[in-house]
Amino acid sequence: MAAIGQRGAVTEAAGFKVEEDIKRLREAMKGTGTDEAALIEVLARRTIAQRQLIKEQYKQQVGKSLADDLDSELSGNFQKVVLGLLMLAPVYDAHELRTSMKGAGTEEAALIDILASRTTEEVKIINLVYKKKHDNSLEDDVCGDTSGMFQRVLVSLLTAGRDEGTAVDPALAVQDAKDIFEAGEARWGTDEVKFLTVLCVRNRNHLLKVFEEYKKVSGRDIEDSIKREMSGSLEEVFLAIVKCLKNKPAFFAERLYKSMKGLGTTDSVLIRTMVARAEIDMLDIKVEFFKMYGKTLYSFIKLFLGFCWILAGRHIRGLPQDPAGVMWRRQVEAGVSHVVWLLGNSIILHPAFTIGPWHFTYTQDTFSLLYPLIKKQ
Repeated sequence: MAAIGQRGAVTEAAGFKVEEDIKRLREAMKGTGTDEAALIEVLARRTIAQRQLIKEQYKQQVGKSLADDLDSELSGNFQKVVLGLLMLAPVYDAHELRTSMKGAGTEEAALIDILASRTTEEVKIINLVYKKKHDNSLEDDVCGDTSGMFQRVLVSLLTAGRDEGTAVDPALAVQDAKDIFEAGEARWGTDEVKFLTVLCVRNRNHLLKVFEEYKKVSGRDIEDSIKREMSGSLEEVFLAIVKCLKNKPAFFAERLYKSMKGLGTTDSVLIRTMVARAEIDMLDIKVEFFKMYGKTLYSFIKLFLGFCWILAGRHIRGLPQDPAGVMWRRQVEAGVSHVVWLLGNSIILHPAFTIGPWHFTYTQDTFSLLYPLIKKQ
């Protein structure tokens, strides 16, 4: 019943008693309304393995699926987090991939984040889980929703054919670096297939050496060349592959930061990253987040929550109030200050800031559920 990783923030709950947890869950869903605090106390503070025991025995005792009961009781992002916590890691990944391709449009971020960051063994299991659940193969569905070179990179990642060894061939690393340079910076146009062949096939240690050699040959970091030579989803997937190879926790720290900053943010990135990495490497992600942004992940999420509540017109304890009843808050993000005033039902924003609909989609309960997944620093 231990956590699935060594660097996760969620660890095995001491004194774990399935019977007591089931009783609390049933009481939380009894009658009108739902006791979200009780759900948080149980589900957010148990490992995936412990939650599986709760699910199994809940079904035995009640004759119904815990996930189904929670699905009918909850809604919005709180529901998404709770249901995600009940899933095994590959099941959650398969679910997120399916959701990203369901309906009109495709959420490329989910395809990129998951397929670029998982190990070959993890991808193989995701493929099996997806096929069992949906009949179609994951590759077929990806091909049906994507196109061009972006599709080819995803298919390559789905084959789970990356060398998982540790050997480095110095001569081949030099040649790989030259091949990538000649396929991009050294020519008119870009031969993306050469990037795919090297970045999706070679093992991590070898590629780290390739990146060193590439800088010698080109005078640039490989990420800079990818940004210069590519665009759109293709640029994003190659950048994700490189960043995950160099420092996976830093990649996820960046994803979390961007999920809470700027226009166009999607809730799914924040939720997916928090749920998927809570038991694996969240402690390392927190370290990288602080190095990169000078704020703890916990404090940044707390700041984001406060800002969301202000924009939603909710009162936040501790906000100063002048005689005219004008509430204000100063938010500092990346060295840029944004001032927000609330006067009655009116929201006045600093000209440098643009409001997006995503600011209104979080509730206090959702963030209370996310907090235990990172632990207060």
